[in-house]
Amino acid sequence: MRIDLLTLFPAMCRAVLDESILGRAQNKGVLDVRCHQIRDYTLNRQKQVDDSPYGGGLGMVMNAQPIADCFRAVCADSGRRPHFIYMSPQGAVLTQQRAKELAALPQICVLCGHYEGVDERVLDALVDEQISIGDFVLTGGELPALALIDCVARMVPGVLSEEGCFTEESHFSGLLEYPQYTRPAVWEGRAVPEVLLTGHHQNIAKWRREQSLARTLRHRPDMLEAAVCAGELTAKERVFVDALRREAPDGQKIGNLPVEPTGISSK
Repeated sequence: MRIDLLTLFPAMCRAVLDESILGRAQNKGVLDVRCHQIRDYTLNRQKQVDDSPYGGGLGMVMNAQPIADCFRAVCADSGRRPHFIYMSPQGAVLTQQRAKELAALPQICVLCGHYEGVDERVLDALVDEQISIGDFVLTGGELPALALIDCVARMVPGVLSEEGCFTEESHFSGLLEYPQYTRPAVWEGRAVPEVLLTGHHQNIAKWRREQSLARTLRHRPDMLEAAVCAGELTAKERVFVDALRREAPDGQKIGNLPVEPTGISSK
């Protein structure tokens, strides 16, 4: 997969993109991430990319011309028109499902805004989609863009060692992930749940599923309700969730559930 990033701060972005999993994926050739300096496409000697807004107001607005020319250069270089995304607090909030859909595309191009945003005309003319990472505002689009790229790229085949590395994580299946533990078996008096030490894969899988349901009920009941409505829970799982709700109708006791929910045998 190819990802092109249009930014005023390519060095800042490369410092993140070239490290860890994304860096190794690029070295292996399964991911191609390119950062483009928008200033390189300005037509003035000062390399200025912004101007004061028509109608007055505080701040500066990024010009349409350098953004458009930068995007068109990406199209010419790749030989196709990539899906063009603008990181904006006005966009739809990023979800795991949307990231999964974007990961299936051969190429995406991400625009990082700055200052008071970008000229609306370039959005109308070229941008396919606006994406937000939450209902808050940052000084620029670079951090949201890096979050988007990381979220999308890790689902590209070959980026992670196994597909299971992300299919069992929170949000991928519509639920939050179950708790994770590692050595030592006892830390400061707190023991790893016994069922995880048995080697009984069926019991472990059932325990993890019920923990996932309990955790989602406690932290994200909206996600659990959506999963129920979508028919993603079995009849036994619905009974289990109903029992949790009766045990803690106000949601206050969900966090104190026994580590091994009722119905799980550690033997």
